[in-house]
Amino acid sequence: MTVRITNLVKRYNELLAVDHLTLNIDQGEIFGLLGPNGAGKTSVINAIMGLIGIDGGEIKIFDKSLNDFEREIKKSIGIVPQDIAVFEDLTAYENLAFFGKLYQLRGDLLKKRVEEALHFTGLWERRKEFPKKYSGGMKRRLNIACALVHQPKLIIMDEPTVGIDPQSRKHIIESVKTLNQKGSTIIYTSHYMEEVEELCTRIAIMDHGRIIALGTKEELTSLIGLEEKVVLGLASVNYTLVDKIKKVAGVKDCVVTDHQVTVISERDKGNLGRIIDCVSDSESEVLSIHMEKPTLEGVFLTLTGRSLRD
Repeated sequence: MTVRITNLVKRYNELLAVDHLTLNIDQGEIFGLLGPNGAGKTSVINAIMGLIGIDGGEIKIFDKSLNDFEREIKKSIGIVPQDIAVFEDLTAYENLAFFGKLYQLRGDLLKKRVEEALHFTGLWERRKEFPKKYSGGMKRRLNIACALVHQPKLIIMDEPTVGIDPQSRKHIIESVKTLNQKGSTIIYTSHYMEEVEELCTRIAIMDHGRIIALGTKEELTSLIGLEEKVVLGLASVNYTLVDKIKKVAGVKDCVVTDHQVTVISERDKGNLGRIIDCVSDSESEVLSIHMEKPTLEGVFLTLTGRSLRD
């Protein structure tokens, strides 16, 4: 077990930011931590990193209490913060050397680790340049390189792809996969649901300081998977047709928009054929059929009442 959190409590005066949260993250996971603004996820991340004190509970990392072994544990953690945290007056190489020295890397080993991290993030050819000459995506990659120079076993990535170009985002996503394949455990937060769906082995959704859902993408989407949505494009629509569709077994709702009919049904009722028969009986014609499966974005919206980017 890489991270074990038990009954974590964090208060800011009268605000209960983390409410008796319990969470386990296994070794080798890419673990997604999601939540709307103010949900408490930043407080959980800061607590794991030992940046804030806690008001109750226990955090164990690598089976050791963070309270008792904080200095030792921090040596094996890398953090990629949401805000760029590099020195503009140092070259890329000098930035990595500085952060490497903070983790007691010296001499040939320091040079080796700096070179490896710069090659890994695709910045070796630009190592002598200052970050102010970098694009936003390159700065993000330098941010990641600084977090990786000491080869941590646990990497926390807080919104690592915010505000960057598609090419840099793709590079970072592939880098996360490679790090995980090499054995790193990764805690990943993002406002881009497609990244979470592509990367994360398990996902926790937080709200009001608590975890309100936890599981794989498939397990979470099954929470709202009791329904299915079918959108029919029709040559013509009348309300008699809508009334007929609503009477089909398993249909929960039927909504008309221009020449489209959206039908919400109970899952696995197999009533698509009966709905199409209703269209034929009304002397209309089906021009298109689109079936929507439950999505992680839909789960988030259903559970929190907000979209991930709100």
